[in-house]
Amino acid sequence: MFQPIAASPGIDSPKASPEVVLGLDEFEALRLADHLGLYQEAGALRMGISRPTFARILDEARHKLALVLVEGRALRIEGGPARPYVEGAPNTMKIAVPSKDGIVDAHFGHCAYFSVFTVEEGAITEEGRLEAPEACGCKSGIAGELARLGVKRLLAGNIGEGAVRVLTSYGIEVLRGASGEVRPAVEDYLAGKPFASGAGCAEHHEGCEHH
Repeated sequence: MFQPIAASPGIDSPKASPEVVLGLDEFEALRLADHLGLYQEAGALRMGISRPTFARILDEARHKLALVLVEGRALRIEGGPARPYVEGAPNTMKIAVPSKDGIVDAHFGHCAYFSVFTVEEGAITEEGRLEAPEACGCKSGIAGELARLGVKRLLAGNIGEGAVRVLTSYGIEVLRGASGEVRPAVEDYLAGKPFASGAGCAEHHEGCEHH
């Protein structure tokens, strides 16, 4: 039978193992990367810092947690610079729609461009356009481009699960089932009209379904 070895008072006593203080920025980096599962680039965007800075903060936070777990130290969370993510006004968001000739493209990975709408207080206030790469599936980097624009929601016709996972890891919520003209589709969504089918793309795998 396994018998745990008694800890040495000289090694594991409170004096030898002081408590670990986790800063608020370190806590936020852990929350974004390890709890929400965001890519480091997406976490950096959320915190308004560079990716290298985010990586450094995250490494420091993980090291501190390792000390807590391995050495049994007490953990205290306080102080430090806090970098909360703020996307414009409280009721402002950006919605992207994979598009072609003003119509919701039925297949995310082959769209011509993305229509990007700024929404304030439930109404469209601005409409922009982001040109899609030659192949805009989940390997193209388009998720990062959309995240950098501040997009938080993507209305798609049909989209593979691989692309959904990548977009979600950048903090972008995906809703399937949109169709027809792009702007009316967004307006219908804002009006609360259901359209999401919940079905994945069975025919087109966006290049990464089997990863």
